[in-house]
Parts: sequence; C-alpha cells; structure tokens
Amino acid sequence: MHLALLGFLLLPFLFLVVLKPRLDSSSLLSLQVSVRSRIRIEVVEEKRSSSDEHDYKTMAVPIAFESQPEEKKSVAFAAEMEQTPAPPALQQNHNETELVTQIPNATKDEEEATRYSAAAVPSSKISCDFSQRRSDTCILHGDVRVLGSSVLLVKTSTDASREETTWRIKPYARKWEAPVMELIRELHIRVASEASETPNCTARHAVPAVVFSTGGFSGKNFFHDFSDVLIPLFITSRRYHGEVQFLVTNFNPRWINRYEAILKRLSNYEVVDMDRDDRVRCFRNAHVGLMSHSELVIDPAKAPNNYSMADFRELLRSCFSLRRKSARVVGSSKPRLLLMLRKGSRSLTNKREVVSLARRSGYRVLVAGPEQTKNLSRFAVVVNSCDVMVGVHGAGLTNMIFLPANATLIQIIPWGGLRYACNHDYGDPTAAMGIRYSEYEVRQEESSLVKQYPRDHPVFTDPLSIHRQGWDALWSVFLDRQSIKLDVRRFRGVLQETIRSLPR
Repeated sequence: MHLALLGFLLLPFLFLVVLKPRLDSSSLLSLQVSVRSRIRIEVVEEKRSSSDEHDYKTMAVPIAFESQPEEKKSVAFAAEMEQTPAPPALQQNHNETELVTQIPNATKDEEEATRYSAAAVPSSKISCDFSQRRSDTCILHGDVRVLGSSVLLVKTSTDASREETTWRIKPYARKWEAPVMELIRELHIRVASEASETPNCTARHAVPAVVFSTGGFSGKNFFHDFSDVLIPLFITSRRYHGEVQFLVTNFNPRWINRYEAILKRLSNYEVVDMDRDDRVRCFRNAHVGLMSHSELVIDPAKAPNNYSMADFRELLRSCFSLRRKSARVVGSSKPRLLLMLRKGSRSLTNKREVVSLARRSGYRVLVAGPEQTKNLSRFAVVVNSCDVMVGVHGAGLTNMIFLPANATLIQIIPWGGLRYACNHDYGDPTAAMGIRYSEYEVRQEESSLVKQYPRDHPVFTDPLSIHRQGWDALWSVFLDRQSIKLDVRRFRGVLQETIRSLPR
C-alpha cells in the first residue's frame, strides 16, 4: 500500500526530470491569459521625458482588451509588448484610466482639473477673430501650453504654415475704449513648431481653458461687471456645463469673491490667477477672450447652443435662489416698487416726495442706495421680490437682471439728449429679459443744470453739440454734474400707467 502511494507521487517528478517538456515564452503567456479572463493596463502618472513627442507616444499605452476574444488577447498583448517600450517610472492606480500629472501641494479641485485623457493629441489649429467691435477672440485646438505669465504657446506639426505665428490679444470685451484697454494685460499667442521651443507641462488639464481679464472697469462699476465680463463669460463657457478651467489675467480677488456664486455655476474648478501662476498648464482646447454681443444682451443667433438672456437669468435664479420667475399681483396686495437711489451725480434731490407719491399711487415702496446693494446675494432676492424698479440712469439699474419676468423697469433719463444712450444700455436689453420698459425724460426745469448754465447756452439749446465734443465733455456736463428734482405731478402719470399694466 505504501509502495503504491510512493510510486504515484514520484511519477510527476520523473516526468519533469526525464522528459523535460519545453515551455517557451509564448506558451507561458497563453497560460497566463487562460488564467485571467480580463486584462487591463492602466497608466495613471507619467514622468516627463526630454522630448514632448515621446510623451505623446507614451500616452497611447493605456489599453483595455475587454472586447476581444480570449485567443486574440495574447496576440494583441504580445505585439504591444514588443512594439512599445515600457514608459519609465509609471505608477499604477486601478481606479483610473487616464493620465494624471500630479501637482505638488495641489488642491482637490486642481487635481480633478488635471485629469488628462490618454487619447492622442489632435493636430494644432488656431482660429482668431479680430473683426468684432466689442472683443477679440482666439480659439486654439491641439497641444496648448499656457505659461504662468502672459504667453500662450501652441505646438504644431513641422509642416504647418508659418506665415503668421504670433498673435496679440487683450481678453476684455470693450476693445473700442482705448483708455480702458491700456489697462488690460496683452497676451501673446505663439506657434512653436519645434519641441525645443516649448516648455514642459507641469499640469495637464482634460477640460478646456477660457482666458479672460478682470481688469478695466471690473469691480468699479456693476454695469460693466455684467456687460463686459459675466455675460460674455456665460456666452463663452456655458456650453461646457462646468467642465472648463478659467484662467484670469489682471486678477482681481475682490471681484472673484463678489461673483463667486456665478463663477462656480460656470466652472467646477478653482479660478487660476495667470499673473502669479508659475505652472505650465497644458490643454487640448483654449478660448482666449470672451464673445460679446451688446450691452447686457445675448444674441441667440450668434451664441453657442443658441443661449439667450433668458438662459442667463435662469442661471442667476439658480445661483441666488430667486423664487419669483414671473411678476404677478395677487388679489388686493400692493405691487412692490423698488426705488434705486444714487449718491452724488444724478441723484434725486426730492426722493421723499417721490416715495410719498409712489405710496399714494398704490405701491409698497422699498428704497435702496449703494450700501444696500453691496451684499449681492441678499439684494438679488430683494430685487426679485419686486414688481417695479425705478431709478435714474446709472449702473444700479443693472440690478434689473434679477427682476422676475413681466416686471417693469422705469428709467429716469437725465437732461442732455441722452435718450438713445440710455435706451441702448438699459431699455433695449429689457425685451430679451422678458421685462417691461418705461421711461421718463427729465425736462430742463427738473435738472440742476439750470443753476449752472444760462437758458440760451448750448447745454439747453443744442445738447448734441456737447456730444460732438467727445465723451469726456458729455460725461462732465450731463452725467457727472447733474442732479434731478422730479416733477411729481408729471411723474404720477408714469406710475399710474405702470400699476395698471402689471399682470394680475
């Protein structure tokens, strides 16, 4: 019995020693594949080599074989091992299938933003539009490298055209105002056809970049915050549904903090200060400069995905939890009227009379000055609760963007032939916002200018002659030095007509 058992155990040993069966590398590979039903190679982090071209060859390493039959897996795997040299010092993470360049001391948002697709980089392409009145834009595709200073580099193939390889652009949407644009940092977009001309990436991003400035009037004027930056930023970036990285030059931290709620709705990632960032950030796509159509206006025919002011206002409703989508006076309740007051120029000198008039006309009156508007999220809710907004032409009227649809804006137009300009800034945009518009033009006797100039002065007899002297003259005379005392008997008609027109 014991001898039989011993003989049974010696048979495998004799087989291996005497017969010496050969197992070559392909047989071993087949044996490994037969044991594993699924093979997946996942590369998570890559170290830079001296050649950018080599980097993009190694980016093709991640391969998944799930869709291949079992017998084909070993062939494909062996071929890959023979043709592709192993990339140096690659770390594996079985939860990821994308290349990620780790950033030292990176925040979570920055790490999320640096997920870099393993697909091959597309051929480079630049498309710039300098023909628009309001802003210049350049759209870049391919290997886009953004320096922490003010230079953007795009690497192209050696056969790309070199007729024009450098562009200059100021990413602020008010290019016709030269004094303002002088305050905006100029960016250089350069096409580099040699790998040696391009700096190595220190952060790779799988999402596109949008580059803009918070210089100029940003942070100094509420109207320009929206007209020059926020609305153009919405037009340019909304199509990415948050998967976009904002790069900002002329970085204004107070401006960023003030509009943080809006910026976070447009981008899932922390805003980058280009002027202080020392990283070389690499993207597949970048949009330098912002698309802009008109003051507080989005033209759906020109906007990506036909976005409109209604879409922008819906974004604001979401940002600030604005409950009222449409204005409607319920039952015997009084409609709410918000009187916007200014300090200094274009102020109402008889505001108490105006408030009393509005109350007698059937309104519940709220009064707001510059101090009340500082807390944006809180004041947006106040504006949204109102049915009518009244104010003299000025940046405060921009708050109409928070009004519910079918509410009414009443713009008081100062003396000086300003009707066209005032309509352009605040009257014309109301239609696309779904807001009703009414206006009240100030007469000579309601203006403080009667105390500064004789009645036969061109200020009264030919206001447009002051316009022809240029913007500085127009501003100085009609906008900066004028206050208003409303004729309440005349203004009563405007308030009464408005209250009758409100939806019930």
